[in-house]
Amino acid sequence: MRAKNAVFQYLEWYFNDQPRLILEGWKNILRYNLNYFSVGLLLKTLFSPWRRYQASYGRGFDFTRYFETLTFNTVSRVLGAIMRIVLILSGLTAETFLVLGGAVLLLGWLFLPLVLLLALIFGFRQILF
Repeated sequence: MRAKNAVFQYLEWYFNDQPRLILEGWKNILRYNLNYFSVGLLLKTLFSPWRRYQASYGRGFDFTRYFETLTFNTVSRVLGAIMRIVLILSGLTAETFLVLGGAVLLLGWLFLPLVLLLALIFGFRQILF
């Protein structure tokens, strides 16, 4: 097997290996964020009572107790849904910023050699003229 030129090794590392590692790390961060905010679990339990606060209807039928329990359980479920929606939206907002930040990072990595070359040219033009 023939050894590769150092320039080609560098280009392969810079434009092939490193972007693949950046994408892999980016994917891990996005997964971690969804797991951190428990978005999947919160969607599954969206209308569960808040902190499992739930009253029992008891034995027999008393309209006042039944209405009071129904109201309490409904408020508990609505409060749980509101809190879960806030957490889901927070997680998705963070996910959006992570997607945008990862895209900026990847594009910055890919265009960095061009930026460095242009900066070098601009610097020489400032020195010479």
